[in-house]
Amino acid sequence: MSSLTKRALAVAIAFAALGAGIGAYVAVYLTAAPPPLAAAQTPAGVQLYVATVPAAGPLASHPTWVSYYRVDAQSHHWRHTTTWVVPAHALVHVTIYQYDSSTGLRNPFLSEVAGTVGGVMMLNGKAVRAVSPDAPAHTFAIPQLGVSVPLPGVSDNAKNPCGQAPCSLSNAHETISFTFRAPGRGLYRWQCFVPCAAGFIQGNGGPMQTIGYMGGFIKVV
Repeated sequence: MSSLTKRALAVAIAFAALGAGIGAYVAVYLTAAPPPLAAAQTPAGVQLYVATVPAAGPLASHPTWVSYYRVDAQSHHWRHTTTWVVPAHALVHVTIYQYDSSTGLRNPFLSEVAGTVGGVMMLNGKAVRAVSPDAPAHTFAIPQLGVSVPLPGVSDNAKNPCGQAPCSLSNAHETISFTFRAPGRGLYRWQCFVPCAAGFIQGNGGPMQTIGYMGGFIKVV
């Protein structure tokens, strides 16, 4: 066997192993993690209420990690799961209560709203298409669908900040809402693109790499 053939075989084996590892990771998550939650039905589509917090708190296995949560609009009941179920081709209305402070973006491109209906988001009731690159605490992005929404952070001087989940609407927060159209059936990865994992190299470890914290899945059925 020639050296070229050996190298090609080694590369093929490495890619196969990588694919198997990714498949195993997804399979383990979907069977062992908290069950997915369906979006609430509305006359105009479905509604998701979400929150981002600086620390996951006692409801999570890693209390100090930054995290997303699914919340109930009526009772404000918090659930630590980041896999959400929506119907195929439905309009998905998302409201995010953002309790964390600003981190800033390493890529200013992410300060622009993309992939939403009308190309806008509502920031505390005002339609905007972009924010300052220094403003976001996190982003909400579904790369396969071209959806990317910056989530501005609360001021460092804000009164009554929330240190960990669960938070209250009386705590300082920004309210971001937007709508996107769900695609056909499938499993679509969503994530934050702000490296906000304090204590990890370049801010990209821990919660940034763990489903259930700064990323999850949109399950379209």
